[in-house]
Amino acid sequence: MTREDFLFLLLGASYASYKFAQSFVTDELPTDFRYNVHLSVSNETSHLKQFDIFPEDNGKLLAMLNDKEVVNLLCRNNKVPVWIDVCVESTTNQFTIFQLLCAGRYSDNRREFYYEKNGSGPFGIKSPVFPVGYKEGSKFKLTDKNVA
Repeated sequence: MTREDFLFLLLGASYASYKFAQSFVTDELPTDFRYNVHLSVSNETSHLKQFDIFPEDNGKLLAMLNDKEVVNLLCRNNKVPVWIDVCVESTTNQFTIFQLLCAGRYSDNRREFYYEKNGSGPFGIKSPVFPVGYKEGSKFKLTDKNVA
């Protein structure tokens, strides 16, 4: 996958996640985006030979990256993680901050991408994390994640 194609998919998934989050949260969500990237959350093993795997990524978090930094981080040898779950995580006065949870398996084969049939390549659009005691149909503040 080219960097340009990946950037296009990242921006599309970010906007879809942004719009989805607006139906759940009361926060104002700025249109300037940043990303907290959790690498290799699936802790892959090297027996999967068709994928590139980077064991040094296990458990790494890189915070407050812009879209181009995300592209530079996740596009490796024209391969990207086979799944990337994206959701709005938090907000500041300036930024909407997304969480990207990334598989540890990298591929350039679109058939390997979990969400390819949805048209979003490796990106799966997820809701913001619901607070404890969340009631369906209500909206919540992103900063109130620990409300009982």
